[in-house]
Amino acid sequence: MRDAWTIATKDLRRRLRDRTAILVALVLPFGLAYIFSLTLGDIETRSFEATFAVVSLDSGHLPDEFTSLLESLDFVSLRDAATETAAETLASDGDVDAAMIFPQGFTADVQTGRGSAIHVITAPNARIAGLVAESLATSFASNLDATGLSIATVADSGAPVADTLTARAQAVTPGAEIRAAGAEDKSGSQSTFFAIGMAVFFLFFAVEFGVRGVLEEREEGTLSRLLVAPILPSSVIGGKALASFAVGLTSTVLLVIATTWLLEARWGDPLGVALLVLFGVLAAVGVTALVATLAKSTAQASAYVSIVAVVGGLLGGTFFPISQAGFLSTIRFLSPQGWLMEGFQELSYGGSAHDIVRPLSGVLTIALVSGTLA
Repeated sequence: MRDAWTIATKDLRRRLRDRTAILVALVLPFGLAYIFSLTLGDIETRSFEATFAVVSLDSGHLPDEFTSLLESLDFVSLRDAATETAAETLASDGDVDAAMIFPQGFTADVQTGRGSAIHVITAPNARIAGLVAESLATSFASNLDATGLSIATVADSGAPVADTLTARAQAVTPGAEIRAAGAEDKSGSQSTFFAIGMAVFFLFFAVEFGVRGVLEEREEGTLSRLLVAPILPSSVIGGKALASFAVGLTSTVLLVIATTWLLEARWGDPLGVALLVLFGVLAAVGVTALVATLAKSTAQASAYVSIVAVVGGLLGGTFFPISQAGFLSTIRFLSPQGWLMEGFQELSYGGSAHDIVRPLSGVLTIALVSGTLA
Protein backbone atom coordinates (compact mmCIF):
# COMPACT_ATOMS: atom_id res chain seq x y z
CA MET A 1 0.00 0.00 0.00
CA ARG A 2 2.91 2.33 0.76
CA ASP A 3 4.36 1.74 -2.72
CA ALA A 4 0.99 2.42 -4.33
CA TRP A 5 0.63 5.64 -2.34
CA THR A 6 4.14 6.75 -3.37
CA ILE A 7 3.31 6.20 -7.05
CA ALA A 8 -0.02 7.98 -6.63
CA THR A 9 1.52 11.05 -4.97
CA LYS A 10 4.17 11.21 -7.70
CA ASP A 11 1.43 11.17 -10.36
CA LEU A 12 -0.60 13.77 -8.51
CA ARG A 13 2.36 16.16 -8.33
CA ARG A 14 2.90 15.63 -12.03
CA ARG A 15 -0.74 16.38 -12.81
CA LEU A 16 -0.76 19.51 -10.68
CA ARG A 17 2.08 20.84 -12.79
CA ASP A 18 0.04 20.02 -15.89
CA ARG A 19 -2.43 22.88 -16.26
CA THR A 20 -4.46 20.84 -18.74
CA ALA A 21 -5.66 18.60 -15.91
CA ILE A 22 -6.87 21.59 -13.90
CA LEU A 23 -8.55 23.01 -16.98
CA VAL A 24 -10.45 19.80 -17.74
CA ALA A 25 -11.24 18.87 -14.15
CA LEU A 26 -12.38 22.27 -12.86
CA VAL A 27 -12.39 25.23 -15.24
CA LEU A 28 -14.25 23.71 -18.21
CA PRO A 29 -17.11 22.03 -16.30
CA PHE A 30 -17.73 25.08 -14.12
CA GLY A 31 -17.43 27.46 -17.08
CA LEU A 32 -19.90 25.51 -19.21
CA ALA A 33 -22.33 25.14 -16.31
CA TYR A 34 -22.18 28.91 -15.79
CA ILE A 35 -22.68 29.67 -19.49
CA PHE A 36 -25.63 27.29 -19.80
CA SER A 37 -27.20 28.68 -16.63
CA LEU A 38 -26.68 32.24 -17.85
CA THR A 39 -28.26 31.64 -21.25
CA LEU A 40 -31.04 29.22 -20.29
CA GLY A 41 -31.51 29.77 -16.58
CA ASP A 42 -34.50 32.13 -16.87
CA ILE A 43 -36.60 29.62 -18.81
CA GLU A 44 -38.05 28.20 -15.62
CA THR A 45 -39.17 31.64 -14.35
CA ARG A 46 -40.15 33.23 -17.63
CA SER A 47 -43.88 33.94 -17.67
CA PHE A 48 -46.03 33.47 -20.76
CA GLU A 49 -47.40 36.64 -22.34
CA ALA A 50 -49.37 37.16 -25.53
CA THR A 51 -50.56 40.16 -27.50
CA PHE A 52 -53.82 39.80 -29.41
CA ALA A 53 -55.94 42.03 -31.60
CA VAL A 54 -59.72 41.75 -31.96
CA VAL A 55 -61.39 43.13 -35.06
CA SER A 56 -65.14 43.47 -34.82
CA LEU A 57 -66.96 44.08 -38.11
CA ASP A 58 -70.19 43.15 -36.36
CA SER A 59 -72.55 45.49 -34.57
CA GLY A 60 -73.77 42.79 -32.16
CA HIS A 61 -72.74 42.10 -28.60
CA LEU A 62 -70.86 38.80 -29.02
CA PRO A 63 -67.52 40.33 -30.15
CA ASP A 64 -67.64 42.62 -27.11
CA GLU A 65 -68.15 39.61 -24.83
CA PHE A 66 -65.13 37.90 -26.35
CA THR A 67 -63.05 41.05 -25.89
CA SER A 68 -64.12 41.19 -22.24
CA LEU A 69 -63.00 37.58 -21.86
CA LEU A 70 -59.52 38.44 -23.18
CA GLU A 71 -59.29 41.50 -20.93
CA SER A 72 -59.89 39.29 -17.91
CA LEU A 73 -56.79 37.20 -18.67
CA ASP A 74 -53.67 38.56 -16.98
CA PHE A 75 -51.29 37.19 -19.62
CA VAL A 76 -53.07 38.85 -22.57
CA SER A 77 -52.49 42.35 -23.92
CA LEU A 78 -54.80 43.82 -26.55
CA ARG A 79 -53.98 46.00 -29.53
CA ASP A 80 -56.42 48.06 -31.55
CA ALA A 81 -57.12 47.06 -35.14
CA ALA A 82 -59.99 48.64 -37.04
CA THR A 83 -59.95 46.46 -40.15
CA GLU A 84 -59.00 42.96 -41.18
CA THR A 85 -56.16 44.34 -43.31
CA ALA A 86 -54.75 46.21 -40.32
CA ALA A 87 -54.90 43.03 -38.23
CA GLU A 88 -53.10 41.03 -40.91
CA THR A 89 -50.38 43.67 -41.06
CA LEU A 90 -49.91 43.61 -37.29
CA ALA A 91 -49.65 39.80 -37.31
CA SER A 92 -47.27 39.61 -40.27
CA ASP A 93 -45.00 42.26 -38.72
CA GLY A 94 -45.01 40.45 -35.39
CA ASP A 95 -46.63 43.35 -33.53
CA VAL A 96 -49.32 40.96 -32.29
CA ASP A 97 -49.16 37.21 -31.74
CA ALA A 98 -52.61 36.62 -33.22
CA ALA A 99 -55.65 38.50 -34.41
CA MET A 100 -59.27 37.34 -34.07
CA ILE A 101 -61.73 38.71 -36.61
CA PHE A 102 -65.51 38.69 -36.22
CA PRO A 103 -67.20 39.13 -39.62
CA GLN A 104 -70.17 41.38 -40.27
CA GLY A 105 -73.46 39.92 -39.05
CA PHE A 106 -71.73 37.44 -36.73
CA THR A 107 -74.11 37.93 -33.79
CA ALA A 108 -77.24 37.77 -35.96
CA ASP A 109 -76.05 34.66 -37.79
CA VAL A 110 -75.28 32.88 -34.50
CA GLN A 111 -78.61 33.81 -32.91
CA THR A 112 -80.65 32.76 -35.95
CA GLY A 113 -78.89 29.44 -36.27
CA ARG A 114 -77.23 30.16 -39.62
CA GLY A 115 -73.80 29.91 -38.07
CA SER A 116 -70.68 31.97 -38.64
CA ALA A 117 -66.93 31.78 -38.15
CA ILE A 118 -64.21 33.49 -36.12
CA HIS A 119 -61.09 34.04 -38.21
CA VAL A 120 -57.78 33.66 -36.35
CA ILE A 121 -54.61 35.03 -37.95
CA THR A 122 -51.38 33.89 -36.27
CA ALA A 123 -48.01 35.63 -36.44
CA PRO A 124 -45.28 33.55 -38.17
CA ASN A 125 -43.10 33.17 -35.05
CA ALA A 126 -45.82 32.87 -32.42
CA ARG A 127 -46.81 29.23 -32.55
CA ILE A 128 -47.60 28.82 -28.86
CA ALA A 129 -49.47 32.11 -28.62
CA GLY A 130 -51.29 31.20 -31.84
CA LEU A 131 -52.41 27.90 -30.34
CA VAL A 132 -53.64 29.78 -27.27
CA ALA A 133 -55.60 32.18 -29.49
CA GLU A 134 -57.17 29.30 -31.40
CA SER A 135 -58.04 27.57 -28.11
CA LEU A 136 -59.72 30.69 -26.74
CA ALA A 137 -61.70 31.20 -29.93
CA THR A 138 -62.69 27.52 -30.00
CA SER A 139 -63.81 27.66 -26.37
CA PHE A 140 -65.91 30.75 -27.05
CA ALA A 141 -67.46 29.13 -30.13
CA SER A 142 -68.20 25.96 -28.16
CA ASN A 143 -70.02 28.02 -25.56
CA LEU A 144 -72.11 29.60 -28.31
CA ASP A 145 -72.86 26.14 -29.76
CA ALA A 146 -74.03 24.94 -26.34
CA THR A 147 -76.29 27.97 -25.98
CA GLY A 148 -77.73 27.45 -29.45
CA LEU A 149 -78.37 23.79 -28.70
CA SER A 150 -80.26 24.70 -25.55
CA ILE A 151 -82.46 27.17 -27.42
CA ALA A 152 -83.08 24.72 -30.25
CA THR A 153 -84.10 22.05 -27.76
CA VAL A 154 -86.67 24.36 -26.18
CA ALA A 155 -87.99 25.45 -29.58
CA ASP A 156 -88.42 21.88 -30.82
CA SER A 157 -90.35 20.96 -27.70
CA GLY A 158 -93.10 23.41 -28.63
CA ALA A 159 -92.60 25.59 -25.57
CA PRO A 160 -92.76 29.37 -26.08
CA VAL A 161 -89.34 30.92 -26.63
CA ALA A 162 -88.90 34.04 -24.50
CA ASP A 163 -86.86 37.00 -25.66
CA THR A 164 -84.51 36.55 -22.74
CA LEU A 165 -83.88 32.86 -23.40
CA THR A 166 -80.45 33.46 -24.94
CA ALA A 167 -79.21 35.44 -21.96
CA ARG A 168 -80.64 32.88 -19.55
CA ALA A 169 -78.97 30.03 -21.45
CA GLN A 170 -75.62 31.79 -21.34
CA ALA A 171 -75.97 32.35 -17.59
CA VAL A 172 -76.53 28.67 -16.79
CA THR A 173 -73.88 27.26 -14.44
CA PRO A 174 -71.61 24.77 -16.27
CA GLY A 175 -72.40 21.15 -15.57
CA ALA A 176 -68.75 20.34 -14.86
CA GLU A 177 -65.71 22.38 -13.94
CA ILE A 178 -62.06 21.62 -14.57
CA ARG A 179 -59.82 21.98 -11.55
CA ALA A 180 -56.10 21.67 -12.26
CA ALA A 181 -53.78 20.59 -9.49
CA GLY A 182 -50.03 20.09 -9.72
CA ALA A 183 -48.54 16.75 -8.83
CA GLU A 184 -45.57 16.48 -6.51
CA ASP A 185 -42.97 19.00 -7.56
CA LYS A 186 -40.31 17.14 -9.55
CA SER A 187 -38.71 20.11 -11.25
CA GLY A 188 -35.26 21.41 -10.52
CA SER A 189 -33.62 24.66 -11.50
CA GLN A 190 -31.73 24.94 -14.76
CA SER A 191 -28.60 25.94 -12.82
CA THR A 192 -28.81 22.73 -10.81
CA PHE A 193 -29.32 20.55 -13.88
CA PHE A 194 -26.37 22.00 -15.77
CA ALA A 195 -24.14 21.91 -12.68
CA ILE A 196 -24.92 18.21 -12.27
CA GLY A 197 -24.60 17.48 -15.97
CA MET A 198 -21.21 19.14 -16.40
CA ALA A 199 -19.81 17.58 -13.24
CA VAL A 200 -20.85 14.10 -14.39
CA PHE A 201 -19.71 14.65 -17.99
CA PHE A 202 -16.21 15.93 -17.19
CA LEU A 203 -15.64 13.42 -14.39
CA PHE A 204 -14.66 10.83 -16.98
CA PHE A 205 -12.14 13.20 -18.55
CA ALA A 206 -10.71 14.13 -15.15
CA VAL A 207 -9.90 10.54 -14.13
CA GLU A 208 -8.35 9.79 -17.51
CA PHE A 209 -5.06 11.43 -16.54
CA GLY A 210 -4.26 8.86 -13.88
CA VAL A 211 -5.38 5.86 -15.91
CA ARG A 212 -3.38 7.04 -18.90
CA GLY A 213 -0.28 7.20 -16.70
CA VAL A 214 0.44 3.49 -17.17
CA LEU A 215 0.78 3.96 -20.93
CA GLU A 216 2.87 7.08 -20.44
CA GLU A 217 5.22 5.20 -18.13
CA ARG A 218 5.57 2.48 -20.76
CA GLU A 219 6.30 4.94 -23.58
CA GLU A 220 8.84 6.81 -21.45
CA GLY A 221 10.59 3.59 -20.41
CA THR A 222 9.98 4.02 -16.68
CA LEU A 223 7.38 1.24 -16.45
CA SER A 224 9.98 -1.47 -17.08
CA ARG A 225 12.10 -0.01 -14.27
CA LEU A 226 9.13 -0.10 -11.91
CA LEU A 227 8.42 -3.72 -12.80
CA VAL A 228 11.99 -4.88 -12.10
CA ALA A 229 12.09 -2.94 -8.82
CA PRO A 230 10.95 -4.62 -5.57
CA ILE A 231 7.41 -3.37 -6.18
CA LEU A 232 4.39 -5.55 -6.81
CA PRO A 233 2.69 -4.99 -10.20
CA SER A 234 -0.54 -4.53 -8.29
CA SER A 235 1.06 -1.58 -6.48
CA VAL A 236 1.79 0.09 -9.82
CA ILE A 237 -1.77 -0.39 -11.02
CA GLY A 238 -3.15 0.55 -7.62
CA GLY A 239 -1.08 3.75 -7.52
CA LYS A 240 -2.35 4.85 -10.92
CA ALA A 241 -5.94 4.05 -9.96
CA LEU A 242 -5.55 5.87 -6.64
CA ALA A 243 -4.25 8.98 -8.44
CA SER A 244 -7.20 8.87 -10.82
CA PHE A 245 -9.60 8.46 -7.92
CA ALA A 246 -8.07 11.40 -6.05
CA VAL A 247 -8.28 13.70 -9.10
CA GLY A 248 -11.86 12.72 -9.85
CA LEU A 249 -13.00 13.00 -6.25
CA THR A 250 -11.32 16.37 -5.70
CA SER A 251 -12.64 17.91 -8.91
CA THR A 252 -16.21 16.72 -8.31
CA VAL A 253 -16.29 17.87 -4.68
CA LEU A 254 -14.92 21.29 -5.67
CA LEU A 255 -17.52 21.56 -8.44
CA VAL A 256 -20.32 20.73 -6.01
CA ILE A 257 -19.11 23.43 -3.63
CA ALA A 258 -18.46 26.03 -6.33
CA THR A 259 -21.78 25.57 -8.14
CA THR A 260 -23.65 25.64 -4.84
CA TRP A 261 -22.10 28.95 -3.78
CA LEU A 262 -21.75 30.71 -7.11
CA LEU A 263 -24.60 29.28 -9.24
CA GLU A 264 -27.05 28.56 -6.41
CA ALA A 265 -27.34 24.95 -7.52
CA ARG A 266 -29.33 22.69 -5.18
CA TRP A 267 -27.63 19.30 -4.98
CA GLY A 268 -29.81 17.99 -2.15
CA ASP A 269 -29.13 15.63 0.73
CA PRO A 270 -25.39 15.81 1.58
CA LEU A 271 -25.18 12.10 2.48
CA GLY A 272 -26.77 11.07 -0.82
CA VAL A 273 -24.53 13.45 -2.77
CA ALA A 274 -21.43 12.10 -1.01
CA LEU A 275 -22.35 8.48 -1.79
CA LEU A 276 -23.10 9.24 -5.43
CA VAL A 277 -19.86 11.18 -5.84
CA LEU A 278 -17.86 8.35 -4.25
CA PHE A 279 -19.47 5.60 -6.33
CA GLY A 280 -19.44 7.77 -9.45
CA VAL A 281 -15.70 8.34 -9.22
CA LEU A 282 -15.15 4.61 -8.74
CA ALA A 283 -17.26 3.89 -11.83
CA ALA A 284 -15.42 6.52 -13.86
CA VAL A 285 -12.03 5.05 -12.88
CA GLY A 286 -13.21 1.52 -13.69
CA VAL A 287 -14.71 2.38 -17.08
CA THR A 288 -11.81 4.55 -18.25
CA ALA A 289 -9.28 1.95 -17.05
CA LEU A 290 -11.11 -0.78 -18.94
CA VAL A 291 -11.19 1.30 -22.11
CA ALA A 292 -7.51 2.20 -21.72
CA THR A 293 -6.55 -1.50 -21.73
CA LEU A 294 -7.64 -1.63 -25.39
CA ALA A 295 -5.17 1.09 -26.40
CA LYS A 296 -1.54 0.74 -27.38
CA SER A 297 -0.57 4.39 -26.92
CA THR A 298 -1.56 7.39 -24.84
CA ALA A 299 -3.08 9.12 -27.88
CA GLN A 300 -5.17 6.08 -28.65
CA ALA A 301 -6.24 5.79 -25.00
CA SER A 302 -7.30 9.44 -24.95
CA ALA A 303 -9.33 8.95 -28.11
CA TYR A 304 -11.06 5.84 -26.75
CA VAL A 305 -11.83 7.46 -23.40
CA SER A 306 -13.15 10.60 -25.11
CA ILE A 307 -15.50 8.54 -27.27
CA VAL A 308 -16.82 6.63 -24.28
CA ALA A 309 -17.17 9.82 -22.21
CA VAL A 310 -19.00 11.77 -24.92
CA VAL A 311 -21.31 8.92 -25.97
CA GLY A 312 -22.02 8.02 -22.35
CA GLY A 313 -22.64 11.66 -21.49
CA LEU A 314 -25.09 12.18 -24.33
CA LEU A 315 -26.77 8.85 -23.64
CA GLY A 316 -26.95 9.59 -19.92
CA GLY A 317 -28.60 12.98 -20.39
CA THR A 318 -25.86 15.26 -19.11
CA PHE A 319 -26.67 17.99 -21.64
CA PHE A 320 -30.46 17.69 -21.86
CA PRO A 321 -33.12 15.72 -19.96
CA ILE A 322 -34.03 12.43 -21.65
CA SER A 323 -36.19 10.86 -18.95
CA GLN A 324 -39.20 11.22 -21.28
CA ALA A 325 -37.35 10.40 -24.50
CA GLY A 326 -38.88 6.98 -25.08
CA PHE A 327 -36.27 4.37 -26.00
CA LEU A 328 -33.39 6.62 -24.87
CA SER A 329 -34.86 6.88 -21.40
CA THR A 330 -34.38 3.12 -21.06
CA ILE A 331 -30.96 2.56 -22.61
CA ARG A 332 -29.45 5.53 -20.74
CA PHE A 333 -28.97 3.19 -17.79
CA LEU A 334 -26.37 1.27 -19.78
CA SER A 335 -24.02 4.13 -18.97
CA PRO A 336 -22.85 5.16 -15.48
CA GLN A 337 -23.67 8.75 -16.44
CA GLY A 338 -27.33 7.79 -16.75
CA TRP A 339 -27.41 6.33 -13.25
CA LEU A 340 -25.55 9.31 -11.82
CA MET A 341 -27.90 11.82 -13.45
CA GLU A 342 -30.89 9.84 -12.17
CA GLY A 343 -29.55 9.85 -8.62
CA PHE A 344 -28.39 13.47 -8.50
CA GLN A 345 -31.65 14.75 -9.97
CA GLU A 346 -33.65 12.74 -7.45
CA LEU A 347 -31.65 14.38 -4.67
CA SER A 348 -32.10 17.83 -6.19
CA TYR A 349 -35.87 17.26 -6.19
CA GLY A 350 -35.73 16.78 -2.41
CA GLY A 351 -35.07 13.05 -2.17
CA SER A 352 -32.89 11.43 0.49
CA ALA A 353 -30.17 8.80 0.38
CA HIS A 354 -32.87 6.17 0.82
CA ASP A 355 -34.50 7.29 -2.45
CA ILE A 356 -31.37 6.72 -4.55
CA VAL A 357 -30.66 3.10 -3.61
CA ARG A 358 -31.38 2.02 -7.19
CA PRO A 359 -29.02 4.56 -8.86
CA LEU A 360 -26.35 3.80 -6.26
CA SER A 361 -26.65 0.08 -6.97
CA GLY A 362 -26.42 0.68 -10.72
CA VAL A 363 -23.31 2.85 -10.44
CA LEU A 364 -21.61 0.50 -7.98
CA THR A 365 -22.33 -2.52 -10.21
CA ILE A 366 -20.73 -0.79 -13.20
CA ALA A 367 -17.75 0.24 -11.04
CA LEU A 368 -17.14 -3.30 -9.75
CA VAL A 369 -17.56 -5.03 -13.13
CA SER A 370 -15.46 -2.57 -15.13
CA GLY A 371 -12.80 -2.25 -12.44
CA THR A 372 -12.44 -6.02 -12.08
CA LEU A 373 -12.16 -6.52 -15.85
CA ALA A 374 -9.65 -3.69 -16.13
